[in-house]
Amino acid sequence: MKTLQSAVLGGTLIMSAMGASAETFRWASTADPQTMDPHAVNSAPVLSFLNNIYEGLVRRGQDMSIEPSLATSWEPLTGENGWRFHLRKDVTFQDGSAFTAEDVLFSYQRASDEAADVRSWFAPVSDVRIVDEFTIDFVNTAPNPLFPDSIANFMILDKDWAMANDAALPARDAENFATMNVNGTGPFTLASRDPGVRTTLAPNANWWDEVNHNVTEAVFTPIGNSATGLAALLSGEIDFIQPIPLQDVAQVEGRDGFKVLEGEETRVIMFGFGHEHEALLYSSDVTDTNPFTDPRVRLAAAHALDLASINRVLFRGKIDPASQLVPAGISGYSEANQDRPAFDQDRAKELLAEAGYPDGFSFGLKCPNDRYINDEALCRAAASMFAAVGLNAELSTGPVRDYWPQLREDDFDMYLLGWSPGTFDMEHPIRFLMHSQDDERKLGSWNFGNYSNARVDELLPLIQQEIDPAARQAMIDEVVAVTQDEVAYIPLYTQPLIWAAKDNIELTQRADNFFMLRWVSVN
Repeated sequence: MKTLQSAVLGGTLIMSAMGASAETFRWASTADPQTMDPHAVNSAPVLSFLNNIYEGLVRRGQDMSIEPSLATSWEPLTGENGWRFHLRKDVTFQDGSAFTAEDVLFSYQRASDEAADVRSWFAPVSDVRIVDEFTIDFVNTAPNPLFPDSIANFMILDKDWAMANDAALPARDAENFATMNVNGTGPFTLASRDPGVRTTLAPNANWWDEVNHNVTEAVFTPIGNSATGLAALLSGEIDFIQPIPLQDVAQVEGRDGFKVLEGEETRVIMFGFGHEHEALLYSSDVTDTNPFTDPRVRLAAAHALDLASINRVLFRGKIDPASQLVPAGISGYSEANQDRPAFDQDRAKELLAEAGYPDGFSFGLKCPNDRYINDEALCRAAASMFAAVGLNAELSTGPVRDYWPQLREDDFDMYLLGWSPGTFDMEHPIRFLMHSQDDERKLGSWNFGNYSNARVDELLPLIQQEIDPAARQAMIDEVVAVTQDEVAYIPLYTQPLIWAAKDNIELTQRADNFFMLRWVSVN
């Protein structure tokens, strides 16, 4: 066994190999990445997986800090708003072609196109200019100190490769060459791909960075059934799985040769509403109006939820209730607005009566069954709690591959969502979830129910450019207060991180729930 160094940074387990023999590594998760195209789907299973293959200008380290990747350094522009990035030289894509500023410009144009699911990342960008072969400027519409952090998952494609294979634009709801094939600069490359069944990665022999893993082959298998996944781990078929059911933690910990890695993700689980829907889509008794447009009804739904019971029964005491769309400790978290609606069935019934629904009503609740920990069980418990106050949910669950299209097609009355801020700052969910949908300005792209408040929309650009911490926090506090008063969403809790592995596996559990093969050692 080779020597390992380990440390705990901010609650995150860090393990890095100083050298080890080559090994095959097999791992599993509940969701298969929908695509191999890094600009087509803005979801954690896709971005996490593809960060092993593609790279961006910057990346997050084991402690979640921003560090150089395809850019070696960056600084604010002189005389205008924006950032200059100095690119790494002598980097090649996996097909041997050279990486230059042309690839960065092309990838920006591709990722900011209407066809891209990640276009909201570039809402602050007014122009991108090539200075020379290894220098590029991103011009912002206003001062934006968070911009380098905001593009940590912006991955670079080879322009010539994409153009030659008719993949100039991403295909979010269809397929093109980049859906099934890759050509990145990262530590691993795609050896084979059978969607929904098995994906095999191999080390990139020409990767520019220092290798800190000993994986010669990495085999990923999506396993939607938790019991099947756990059985595969305990039988030795796989080396690592994320996540495992909370009720199985003791079983894994009690078995020789296995270990559980626990932490807290930066993801807040919440319920959202169809704010702009004129009528409920799934109701047997209210067909000509949408009660959820009334904030009293949304608040009644919040008061109906017993988070203490959900925590005890479904999560074994491992969740922290959330009052806003980021967890405590994230930059911009509003200390002034820490309270969430208490569990109060009587108050929920009073609010429904005040809103004109003393007998309640029926509605449709959409949830995934393979995206978040205990997602279907959570929604079944919530539906029971809603029913106790007269909100009769018709629950519909399904795999996440079908779920996102349903949300984008407005096929819901209420829905479940989890959100982790890519910048580790409150500005992120304001931009994606709270700002009105604005395709032209690339804002509100995950605001499925189109919650809209003019003051929130007005404050977002001011928050993005404000440098004074106190003034910025005051504006964020106002946004949180407004969205809480209007019950734009019902924040529920911060999702726990529960991973399991054989005890000969060393890896890093990051707070964003991204799994990076470059830090894996099989001993």
